[in-house]
Amino acid sequence: MQTIGLIGGMSWESSAAYYEALNTGVEKRLGNLHSARTVMTSVDFAEVTALQEAEDWDAVAAILVEAAQGVERAGADFLMLCTTTFHRVADQVAAAVDIPLLHLADVLADACVANDVKEVGFLGTTFAMERSFFTDRLRERGLTVHVPDPDHHETVNRIIYDELCHGRVVTKSRRTVVGLIDELWDAGAGAVILGCTELELLVHQSDANIPILGSTSLHVEAALARALA
Repeated sequence: MQTIGLIGGMSWESSAAYYEALNTGVEKRLGNLHSARTVMTSVDFAEVTALQEAEDWDAVAAILVEAAQGVERAGADFLMLCTTTFHRVADQVAAAVDIPLLHLADVLADACVANDVKEVGFLGTTFAMERSFFTDRLRERGLTVHVPDPDHHETVNRIIYDELCHGRVVTKSRRTVVGLIDELWDAGAGAVILGCTELELLVHQSDANIPILGSTSLHVEAALARALA
């Protein structure tokens, strides 16, 4: 079993979901008392979020590069960023270490291709929906990417930062997000990516009529396939 390196804390709620899913996945595959070999470092979400809002991406990159190098020194065989928004500096992080980075956008694109999805909806933070650093990587794989109307971006952002990042799962917010998923379906999406790791805490496949591609679940599945190959 390879050792999985995790950079978390963005938010810690999603990092906990990663840790649980990785260990549950190893136990399911190997049985008995098996658990995942992991090395995790967790950054201060408030610090990196403030730098993001100030557009100081060099400082964000410096923090995540230092975290990645620490995980590498601790023995990780490959690296995961437990976040979507901060994949904005994924290339800088990958260039600073000698172990592979399992890029979330590549994992999601692979899932779309495997399921013959050519048009996909994308829900995430305002930053991830309005900037192209993540969706462009999906488009490079030939996918057409739909995002909600800009009028809805702040609503999704509020649900993520004010509720889910604090562990609050609100039924009204679930209905709101499911309504946006239906709109993306109407726009032509054959599946919808929950492109913020916290959104999987709120919306499940049973809530929607269209296939849901959860970023955390798929990232974890790809990591397990690599670690247990």
